[in-house]
Amino acid sequence: MFNKVLQRALKFRLKKTYPTNIYDLSRGSAIAVRRPYSDEVRRAQAQSVAAPGPTIFDKIISKEIKADIIYEDDLCLAFNDISPQAPVHFLVIPKRRIPRLQDAEPNDMELLGHLMLVARSLGSARAPSGWRLVVNNGRDGAQSVYHLHLHVLGGRQMGWPPG
Repeated sequence: MFNKVLQRALKFRLKKTYPTNIYDLSRGSAIAVRRPYSDEVRRAQAQSVAAPGPTIFDKIISKEIKADIIYEDDLCLAFNDISPQAPVHFLVIPKRRIPRLQDAEPNDMELLGHLMLVARSLGSARAPSGWRLVVNNGRDGAQSVYHLHLHVLGGRQMGWPPG
């Protein structure tokens, strides 16, 4: 009886928005549950990691596409997200394209640190009571643009686990 109630509770809690594993109590094993990705991620999955041509972020950096830029220096750019998931939601991107975090090399250490410090400074100013830093990496990490970017989200209590 308890197992059925627990299984029902687990099924009810699942929102079917990301891949995960759940524990099947009746079989005593973990089973994979495939959850569909967002439309944005599904569209991005059609393109390869090393897609030729400029990304939308390259076009924002070159000012071909307008963005609500909140910070810019020689190494990076920060701008408000066009589809915010929190009251404060902005991106910090390097001006030099690195497709995914896993593509960063040891000589990128200073640039990666700089991105983190810019995110810290802007996050503290724009969401003083706290914020979350997110880096999506690759297909299963729900990366939708293959140009490294840090999401800074704040202005409300964040749930855990994310996703």
